[in-house]
Amino acid sequence: MVKHQPLQVYERQLCLSCLTGIYGCRWKRYQRSHDDSSKWECSWFFLLCCSFLLLLIWSYFWLEARNDYNEFNWLLYNRSAVWKDGTVPILATTLTGFTYTAFLMILALCHIALGQQLNLYWIHKIVVLAVLLSTITGVVSVDDFWQDEWDIVIISLQFTGPFLHIGALAVATALGWVIAGQVVRGERSRLQVVTLVLYVSVLLVLYLVPLLVSSPCIMDRSRLGPPPAVIGRRGAPMLAPEHTIMSFSKALQQKVTALEADVTISLDGVPFLMRDRTLRRTTDVDKLFPARQDSDASFFNWTEIRTLNAGLWFLRDDPYWTAQYFSEKDRNRTANQTVCSLAELLRLAARTNRSVIFSLRRPPPQHPRHQLWVSDALKVIQRSSIQPEQVMWTSDWYRKKVRAAVPLLQQTSDEKLPVSELKERGISTLTLHYSQARAQDIRQFSGSNVSVNVYTVNEPWLYSLMWCSGVQSVSSDAPHILKKVPNPIWIMSADEYGLIWITSDLISVAIVIGIFIFQKWKMSGMRSYNPEQIMLSAVVRRPSRDVNLMKERLIFSEINNSVGSTDELSVYTGNGLDTYTHEDIMMPTRHAAKL
Repeated sequence: MVKHQPLQVYERQLCLSCLTGIYGCRWKRYQRSHDDSSKWECSWFFLLCCSFLLLLIWSYFWLEARNDYNEFNWLLYNRSAVWKDGTVPILATTLTGFTYTAFLMILALCHIALGQQLNLYWIHKIVVLAVLLSTITGVVSVDDFWQDEWDIVIISLQFTGPFLHIGALAVATALGWVIAGQVVRGERSRLQVVTLVLYVSVLLVLYLVPLLVSSPCIMDRSRLGPPPAVIGRRGAPMLAPEHTIMSFSKALQQKVTALEADVTISLDGVPFLMRDRTLRRTTDVDKLFPARQDSDASFFNWTEIRTLNAGLWFLRDDPYWTAQYFSEKDRNRTANQTVCSLAELLRLAARTNRSVIFSLRRPPPQHPRHQLWVSDALKVIQRSSIQPEQVMWTSDWYRKKVRAAVPLLQQTSDEKLPVSELKERGISTLTLHYSQARAQDIRQFSGSNVSVNVYTVNEPWLYSLMWCSGVQSVSSDAPHILKKVPNPIWIMSADEYGLIWITSDLISVAIVIGIFIFQKWKMSGMRSYNPEQIMLSAVVRRPSRDVNLMKERLIFSEINNSVGSTDELSVYTGNGLDTYTHEDIMMPTRHAAKL
């Protein structure tokens, strides 16, 4: 009997096996193919790209929105009446989905670079589709629930734009290897031309996009002003329960220049500090007054309010993930905090020579102090020991009456008005949300002797951006963090940025041209003979009958490995013909002769 042994000796190619195995669950050698991917698989690759890019934007949004995480949780609380950190599941799922899609993208690009056929495994397809739909749902929900927060993306690009440009340029340059391999491989097709034109267009856009980059931090260092003063917004709410004496004391330890608060009028006309409409979130009203826990805070008299505990909720909910690090002394102090009145805040500010800025909320129409709320606040200011010029009055209600009663009060406004109207109203300070604080407007206000205070600034990058913009002060929940920012995180002149921009573009152009030249040289001339590639292609392209015959011959040779001669079988499929040894051809003739 004659032994048939394959001539082909296979290399292990473990990396290629892992690529095709993880991406398409094709672990066996004959399952791999160098054929062009089907339109169906190309469609799934397009969906994978869409999922990755959308998740990239979604991840960037939540990375920059860290400045307002507590605001997001507060909005959730107002809808559900239950305090929970809604950012944790969002961040966890976002990180998981982004890691998963990024890994699949890398595998897909490696398949393309190696000329392997794309064949995404069905489980991956289900997960990719689920990730895409979940991300779209999240984007739509945020647009409906937290629409104003999209401004943080535009603002953050002023700070991260130069670095994102360099990163995008590096990624696009690296993709040149994959694009060049596709363009120079095989016959020129319409898809290759479209791919090349699209790639060159993207590169040109990236090369020129710095023309659109405008950042306050691109400036001469000599023009940088002093750092913005930090105002403790509701004290230091990351270090102690908001609107308590402990919170304001913690803020003063961080060297804040002023204290900011939200003021509500009680049923008996006592101004006290409370941000929410109800007392449920920051007190134990559900235990002492369970039937009234959903009532407006202004419908409690001061005696009732004073009996409430305003610190235990902070230890229970830990809204900023800081209470777990409290010392035993601070925990005991936190657990014994009470609701703070405006008079107590003014006494603390006068004793420490700090300014006070507060927002006054008008009671509901059925409230007995509905018409007297401004008078109640003014009486407390007049009776306190604080100097009137240290108090910033924000409310626009009865402003003329307020100026007549206490002329030295600093008049502030949270409405962005023309300079002429601000001067007419006697407003010297403007309090704006960071989304409204544009550098050109700030310079205009500052030139007219109108100070600009920006809220809420918790992250060092946003503080640095406001510093470069020329803001005089910022309101912050995190004065202890901003205290550690002695200088803007980055600042460079226009000439320095231009040099970085031009240098990056030139390096990218040189690398891309070099990649295309190398790929063209590599693919030019005779194409190297690779028996394994030819055999793998034959497995896919040959009719099923030929495939079965080839498998039978290989199996037959393995079974008879220990008997017969050492004749070899070689299958050449490059020209579509099967070629056998002389022994194979003569064997049927000899068998017939014996018969």
